[in-house]
Amino acid sequence: QVQLVESGGGLVQPGGSLTLSCAVSQTIFSRHALMGWYRQAPGKERELVASFTSGGSRTYADSVKGRFTISRDTTTNTLYLLMYKMKPEDTGVYYCNVQHSGSVYWGQGTQVTVSS
Repeated sequence: QVQLVESGGGLVQPGGSLTLSCAVSQTIFSRHALMGWYRQAPGKERELVASFTSGGSRTYADSVKGRFTISRDTTTNTLYLLMYKMKPEDTGVYYCNVQHSGSVYWGQGTQVTVSS
């Protein structure tokens, strides 16, 4: 059974840092798979925050460039999102996503709240 299990969400103050992790089933964890992090703020649509292309390049939403870093560990099949200099507008539910062989997989989501 394919699984994506996220962890690392929580409450952080503005300017703080947080790291999200997503444990991905080995069967779909591939360097050539599309992998990314999305977020959904209250009352808004889900948006792409950061991703790996099938060629291995990193892409970022303009709102997080220079503050967030997406990375992955191929030995543990884990996808990460390192978030720095966080802002209240980064608040939302964060989801990891993998697209592999024509199928799309989502994690259960983890809440991130940026507030003083």
